[in-house]
Amino acid sequence: MSSTGFLTNLCLFFTCCFCCSKAMPTELRQEAMNDRPVIGVLTQIVTDEVLKPFGNTFIPASYVKYVESGGSRVMPIRLTLTTAEYENIFKKINGLLLIGGAADLETSDFARVAKIFYRLALAANDAGDYFPIWGTCMGMQLLTVLVAGKNLLSNTTAENIALPLNLTTEAHSSRMFKDFPDELMKALTQEPLTGNFHHYGVTVKNFHENEKLHSFFSLLSTNTAENGAHFVSTIEGKRYPFYGVQWHPEVNRFQWNTELNFPHSPHAVHISSLLSEFFINEGRRSLHQFEDPEEEASSLIYNCTPVYAGNFTGYEQLYFF
Repeated sequence: MSSTGFLTNLCLFFTCCFCCSKAMPTELRQEAMNDRPVIGVLTQIVTDEVLKPFGNTFIPASYVKYVESGGSRVMPIRLTLTTAEYENIFKKINGLLLIGGAADLETSDFARVAKIFYRLALAANDAGDYFPIWGTCMGMQLLTVLVAGKNLLSNTTAENIALPLNLTTEAHSSRMFKDFPDELMKALTQEPLTGNFHHYGVTVKNFHENEKLHSFFSLLSTNTAENGAHFVSTIEGKRYPFYGVQWHPEVNRFQWNTELNFPHSPHAVHISSLLSEFFINEGRRSLHQFEDPEEEASSLIYNCTPVYAGNFTGYEQLYFF
């Protein structure tokens, strides 16, 4: 082939490639994901006398490990900051975990700070800025107070008992349980896989009778208390990525006191793993971030040292602040 013929064919080749590339459909844009999420965990007020020498607020290490095991880092959020400081923190974290414990759900600093983040999260999600919130035990109770605008709790004692869940029809189409294998969903209804350690909760009757609650949340599961009360045990926001469980998924893998009914079976561990991954994947949809790497590093819980508390509490370790 002559040099002229070679150049002509080469031009035709690139022209053909260019035309074909123009004719090929463009790749659909994937939703942006954040693979370095940071979940804020609200500290809890110390009420037990045995813990007061260590600090004013704390976070059980089981919650920290639960978040980290899902693929996130943890930022402890103190209860003594200003509203402006919480607004600044909100722009940098990718979700919020409200832990269990004991606090007044309307007047405590825990409730005050949670309300600030709740309102920020509502506004952000309304504007297309994805931000999830998870509430465990008292954290779920607090979510119901924030949504309903009042405290609807009553005696639903289920103290130190592991229970199966009475799943509703909505559970099977929920975001929370959608990736659960059929076998695990069946086990969840038949085996005692959820650790319960509470005295109060929202009854199914109160849930359905409150317009704000049942229009905001889908009811995914219920349980029966020691006094026969039928209570709400798992909820999921219909429009917002807000989730609540009256039980404790973190204990299945990270708490070991033999006097407490922590489920440790393979199914119990699997449930805990899937739920932690689910919540952190929700956090990955948030594109909030720290602008200063040094500030980010100094804000994470890695800077804190947990205290071994297994010899005088039901927790293995506690972080104090």
